[in-house]
Amino acid sequence: MILDIERKGAAAWLWLSRPEARNALNDELITALETAFDVLQSDVQARVLVLAGRGPAFCAGGDLARMEKAAKMTRARSRREASRFAKLLYRLRSYPKPVVARVHGPAYAGGMGLVAAADLVVAAEEAEFALPETRIGLVPAMISPYLVRAMGAAQARRYLLTGERLPAREAHRIGFVHECVPAAELDAAVGRLCERLAQAGPEALARSKKLLLRVEGAPLTPQLALETAKALAEARAGGEAREGIRSFLEKRKPSWQ
Repeated sequence: MILDIERKGAAAWLWLSRPEARNALNDELITALETAFDVLQSDVQARVLVLAGRGPAFCAGGDLARMEKAAKMTRARSRREASRFAKLLYRLRSYPKPVVARVHGPAYAGGMGLVAAADLVVAAEEAEFALPETRIGLVPAMISPYLVRAMGAAQARRYLLTGERLPAREAHRIGFVHECVPAAELDAAVGRLCERLAQAGPEALARSKKLLLRVEGAPLTPQLALETAKALAEARAGGEAREGIRSFLEKRKPSWQ
């Protein structure tokens, strides 16, 4: 299997499983991820998704054989080919369920893009990140919007242009990684985050992710204020909010827990 799905409580762990290729992204792996996202979106038992990698690397980026093949395509076909990964990143960012990136080793190029598009990132101290595209005459184009949002424009400018490696501890210091832990504690740290996320209402999480997508980088305007007020009003009118408030007052767990 090029992508293994493992169930751990309320979380579905998606294991990139091309260890011999350092989990490089090819057409088959992208298709497998697209299919998994489709299936798990309607799976009420899967409250959280975890992206992880088998073997020594989390993900080494795009498969170079695929890149070489794309270089010989017409520009129109090359744009269509590149748009698949762009759509995958957007699907990941806008996915209605929280996505946690479990990074145990190198996450380069497109692999760093997967991490940047995730909601939460937990990395082992040995992990590292890099965008080596400019060193081989390429541009980390589809990754760039997520990178800027994940680490800020100034830091993104540095690592996008230089291609230098970003160790996990430094990535944590600049805010790209949420938690940096010893390798032996990685799964436990991811598990704790999944447990916390599973305590939240699934509709509330989906609404919150949609709201974050809207307000992220948006200018502060009266229109935005109205949109945020509308988001709260719609949530309060829902059955999940009524159950959540009632369970709090009755000192019991809500039905989704």
